[in-house]
Amino acid sequence: MNTLIPIVVLIIVFLLIAVRKIGNVNFRIWQVMLLGAATVLVTGAITPQDALASINLDVMLFLFFMFVIGEAVAESGYLYHLSHRLFSRAESVRHLVVLILLGGGLFSALLMNDTLAVIGTPLMLYFARRHGISPKLLLLALAFAVTTGSVVSPIGNPQNLLVALSGSVPDPFVTFPLYLAVPTAISLLLAYGFLARAFPGEFHTTALVHREEEIRDPTLASLSRLSLILLVLLIGAQVVAAMLVPEFDLRVTWIAVVAAIPVLVGSRRRFELIRRIDWPTLAFFAGLFVLMASVWQSGFFQSLIEGSSLDLAAIPVIVVMGVVVSQFVSNVPFVALALPVLSHLGSSTVGMMALAAGSTIAGNMLILGAASNVIIIQCAEREGETLTFGEFARIGVPLTIAQTAVYVLFLTLLPA
Repeated sequence: MNTLIPIVVLIIVFLLIAVRKIGNVNFRIWQVMLLGAATVLVTGAITPQDALASINLDVMLFLFFMFVIGEAVAESGYLYHLSHRLFSRAESVRHLVVLILLGGGLFSALLMNDTLAVIGTPLMLYFARRHGISPKLLLLALAFAVTTGSVVSPIGNPQNLLVALSGSVPDPFVTFPLYLAVPTAISLLLAYGFLARAFPGEFHTTALVHREEEIRDPTLASLSRLSLILLVLLIGAQVVAAMLVPEFDLRVTWIAVVAAIPVLVGSRRRFELIRRIDWPTLAFFAGLFVLMASVWQSGFFQSLIEGSSLDLAAIPVIVVMGVVVSQFVSNVPFVALALPVLSHLGSSTVGMMALAAGSTIAGNMLILGAASNVIIIQCAEREGETLTFGEFARIGVPLTIAQTAVYVLFLTLLPA
C-alpha cells in the first residue's frame, strides 16, 4: 500500500497546483509541495532519515546564495541600470521579446538556467510595468528562453551536467553545441512564434520609450556588480578547467558561494537582504526533494520503463520519454534513472544528447517540468503577479510537442 501512496500524493499535488484554490482557501505552489512532502512522511511512505538525505544541499545552497545576489542586484537598482544597456535598443515589444529569448537562451547556457530565472524575473516585471506589457507574456518568454537555451550546454542545467559527467560524453563543451545548437536555435524561434500567436494584441508597433534608472544604493550596487563579475569569471574558469583539466572539479555551489561574498561581507544590509530572499522557493525545493524521493522509492516508474516493450535506445523514444516522465518525477531523477539503462543498452553519444534534450525541454510543457519555472513564478508572486497551471500549459504543451519533433528529427538524422 505504501508504494501507491507517493503516486496518489503526486497526483493530488499536480491537481492542487493546477487549481490553486479549494473553496475560499488559496494555495501557493510551495505550500502544496510542502503539504505533499508532509503527507508521505506522516504516512510512512518515506522515512525521516531518507527524507532528510533526499534534500540536495548543493541545490539548496546554490539557490540561497544566488537569491542573495539577485536580491542585492535588484534592491540596489543596479539590475535596472544594467538592463538599460542591454535592452535600450529594443524598439518594440516584438524586438524586446526577441532579445529576451536570444539573450536568456545564450546566458542560460553559460550561467545555468536557475541563475537566469532568479535575476531575470524582477527584470521582466520591471519591463511589464515600465512599458505596459503583459507580465504573463514576458514571464513566459523568460521561462521558455532559459529552459530552451540551457539545452545546448553541459552546464546549462543540472540534468545536462549529470549526462556530461556520467554519460561518457567525449569533450562535452564541444559535443553538446555540436549536436544541439541547431535544433535549439530553431526551438527558440518556435517559442517566439507560439508567444506571438498567444498574445497577438501585445505585439503592436508602438515604439518603446526607455529610460535609464538611477541607482538607489551605490555601495550595494558596486558590491552587486563585483558579485556578478565574480560569477561570470568563475563560470568561465569552470568551462576552461573542464576542457583543459577534466579532473579539476569547480562545483557550481562553490561558484555561487564565492560570488556572494562581496555582498554578504561588504554590505551593511546583509541581514536585510537575507530576510528578503525568496524563502518560500527554498521551502518548495525541500518539499520537492522529499516527495520525489518517495516516488522514486516506490519503484512505480522504474517498473513501467523496465517492463516496456519499446526500444529504449531509439532516439525518438529517449526524447519523448524524457519529456513525459520528467513531468512526474522531475528531470534530474529521470536522467539518473535513464543513464544506467542507456549505458547498459550501449547507447551512443547521440542517445545521450537525446536524453539531455528531452529531459530539458520537458520544462517547457508544464510548470513542474523545470525548477526554473517554479523560481520564476514564486519570484513573480512576491510582486503580485503569477502564471497559472493552465496559462503555462496552454502555450507550453503545443510548444513542447513542436520542439520535441525538431530535436527528434535532427538527432535521428545524425550519424551514431
